[in-house]
Amino acid sequence: MAKKPLLEFTDRGIYCAPGKFYIDPWKPVNDAVITHAHADHAYWGHNHYLAHHLSREVLLYRLGEINLQTVEYGETILKNGVKISLYPAGHVIGSAQIRVEYKGEVWVVSGDYKVENDGISTPFEPVKCHHFISECTFGMPVYQWKPQVQTFNEINNWWRNNLDHGLATVLVGYSLGKAQRILQNLDLLNGKVYTHGVIENTNEALRRNSVILNPTERITQESSKEEVRKGIIIAPPSSVGTPWMRKFQPYSFGYCSGWMAIRGAKRRRAADRGFVLSDHADWDGLITAIDATGCECVYLTHGYTATFTRYLNEIGFNAREVHTLYGGEEEDAPTQPAAEGEELNGSNKVSPSGEDLEGADL
Repeated sequence: MAKKPLLEFTDRGIYCAPGKFYIDPWKPVNDAVITHAHADHAYWGHNHYLAHHLSREVLLYRLGEINLQTVEYGETILKNGVKISLYPAGHVIGSAQIRVEYKGEVWVVSGDYKVENDGISTPFEPVKCHHFISECTFGMPVYQWKPQVQTFNEINNWWRNNLDHGLATVLVGYSLGKAQRILQNLDLLNGKVYTHGVIENTNEALRRNSVILNPTERITQESSKEEVRKGIIIAPPSSVGTPWMRKFQPYSFGYCSGWMAIRGAKRRRAADRGFVLSDHADWDGLITAIDATGCECVYLTHGYTATFTRYLNEIGFNAREVHTLYGGEEEDAPTQPAAEGEELNGSNKVSPSGEDLEGADL
């Protein structure tokens, strides 16, 4: 009789039967371990939540008063004899890989991750394991990221050029992760940073968690249009094309996304500038991260799962494609997939709390 795997893929989420808990479940369960606070991984309705302490205030902001336990990276928690510990995923502030150990068998659920140090999220750490559960949002060779310093040089130069030409500057990125990464890498000698309310709510939650962010000013009905136009505006994807954005005309509108690596993506978002900036690993980053685990088997949950699974098997990994509901909330897939029509595994969702979470971006 075959040995039952320590972690199983069920219709509720990733389940650990010996520990009686789920990891990032998408249906209500008794005990949930959460990799990070994006809404396709952190759903409302569980009886108990476990997450990294830097996710605490954002989870409470997004999900309300939940029964939440938080831990530090590397701290071990026991659930029915199963060891659980969290390690940095580098995706967004507070994101974690979940290491699960039982009777000498080790699994790691990576959630979403990137391997480049963005200067604000705790950098990704590879974790040795027998089984590794990985995303592959950008699991195609076309996705190769430049060093972020190069991208932010482009952004800051664009901002300065807009100021010289009397244009307001609007830069779009999702509210948890991308917005803070942008904020921390802007050249504030150019001017002040103004934020859409959804982004400022997230900033305030992170500041309550003792995260130090550069100064921002929330845009309200009382804000001076003339003063705001002298700075830079960080806005969520949901604001694109709305009266809220149009009131800052004339402006130049930039979009930060990994999908900007695809020809035509900027045009489909009606952006003046597209900046290739993602909080996910690129093609090389995925392969490097998976190889560093030394795993016997890798399971691919969302992204270009079919293509990436085939490639990994061709180069000697034991890779399997699995179907989950991850990859929806913050990940705005291209309207025309890049891989000859291949569909991305994952579906767009809204926050269980009903909050407008911008629909998505990369």
